[in-house]
Amino acid sequence: MSAPAVSHTPQAFTGNDKLLGGLVLSIVSYWLFAISLGTVAPTVMLNVNGPYDNEAAKTWLDPLLSPTAMNLAVALTGLVSGLFIVLMGGLADRHGRVKLTLVGNALNVVGCLLIVFAAGSMAAPLLIAGRAIQGLSAACVMPATIAMVKAYWDGPGRQRAVSMWSIGSFGGAGLAAFVGGLTATTLGWRWIFIFSIIVSVIAALLVWGTPESKVPPAPGHKRFDFAGLGIFLVMMLALMMLLTFGGKTFGWLSVTGLIMIAIFIVGMIVFIMVERGRDNAFIDFGLFKNMNFTGTVAANFAINSTLGLLIVSQQLLARDERVGPLMAGALTLGYPIMLILFIRAGEKLLQRFGPRKPMIWGALLVALAAALLMPTNLLLSQYRILAVIAYICFGLGLAFFATPATDACLTSLPPERAGSGMGIFKMASSLGGAIGTAVALSLFLGFSQAGDSAHVIGDVIHMTGRQDNLAIREGAMIAIGSMLVFALIAALVAAIAVPKGKKQDA
Repeated sequence: MSAPAVSHTPQAFTGNDKLLGGLVLSIVSYWLFAISLGTVAPTVMLNVNGPYDNEAAKTWLDPLLSPTAMNLAVALTGLVSGLFIVLMGGLADRHGRVKLTLVGNALNVVGCLLIVFAAGSMAAPLLIAGRAIQGLSAACVMPATIAMVKAYWDGPGRQRAVSMWSIGSFGGAGLAAFVGGLTATTLGWRWIFIFSIIVSVIAALLVWGTPESKVPPAPGHKRFDFAGLGIFLVMMLALMMLLTFGGKTFGWLSVTGLIMIAIFIVGMIVFIMVERGRDNAFIDFGLFKNMNFTGTVAANFAINSTLGLLIVSQQLLARDERVGPLMAGALTLGYPIMLILFIRAGEKLLQRFGPRKPMIWGALLVALAAALLMPTNLLLSQYRILAVIAYICFGLGLAFFATPATDACLTSLPPERAGSGMGIFKMASSLGGAIGTAVALSLFLGFSQAGDSAHVIGDVIHMTGRQDNLAIREGAMIAIGSMLVFALIAALVAAIAVPKGKKQDA
């Protein structure tokens, strides 16, 4: 097999369905398979740790994979992706988008292999390492593949390619719960990542041989801002450690917790001081002078943070032996169906009303989904009906929000800064998903492990039905409630910062 041909004139090559299939499968390896771990986490823990001990404060005795480690593994992929997506996008532009796409698929294979072999005393470290490598894979693949769409397709062909790329990402995320639950129930959870390996190999074979696409460095080109990346990395890792371990491991206001808070605050101050005014800043703060750009990035971060409501509600349902991961995943099918069917509706709403109204409507639909998933005090038969409606609203809300938000951000950027601006926008998506997941799981884990005697809202809201899982149900209600707040913030930011009309100032 020969190496991919290198060409500095990608216009001579026109994208075809073979390449498009490879690009879509490359991002599906993350959005469909990597995302599904959050919804099958209880199954993974049960398989790794052995039978659940109901008599020991409803936890595993000396678990090989603790709930806290599991939550870190769930959120880590999105965090690593968000931290490195700007760097990898720059490397793709400079050294080749085809090359970075192949590297990303190779990294996914390595990460998945570590996860597949995660067992025994090495379960937690292998799982966490594998998830981190999957995050690097996503950071390579996402900017490189969308850049190739722009380089190799034009006109209606590009619109079709963008739609297929969007369906691969949004549709993959929507199907993750069902595919993960189906695979975990029928074949075992490790097969999720075996299938991901197969998909990445096929994707690499389809992309292999594509003429290279890269951008020669401009005169006076400056090196990547590794100092800014390093400060940002330390700052975000401190925040993530606090969110993941602060509740049950070392305590929010313990010495360790206060150190994490101090590192985050000091890191943020130092990051702003170092980055402001730099020509090659990791994050170009000059872009945030444009209120439209700032608003769309903030709203995008907030709406992606609501991913936690899907993961928590799925874990709540999958823990119930009357439902299980397969049925829990099946309840979410309205989410991908509505997303795929109506994602073009967001485009039509954008053309008619501009970005502001569909972004607000989309965020409010996501808020409605969270509100419908919050009443965990109901009987299971009632809650399942609400869950079906909620997942439909969630998919419809994201379908309305996605295209207008992306277009509003892109339109607000001057052409020479579009790359860095969209890198920030994509980073906000990944970090929002990671932080929202960490917040939701931290609240869910913290309250569900408090014990049924430590009721927070049980004296205010009557919990109907079975009484042996009150703490879990209350934890889910509080965690999903936090996602409702994120959705309302997204709607509020869109209402304040995004222009009303169809035209936006760059």
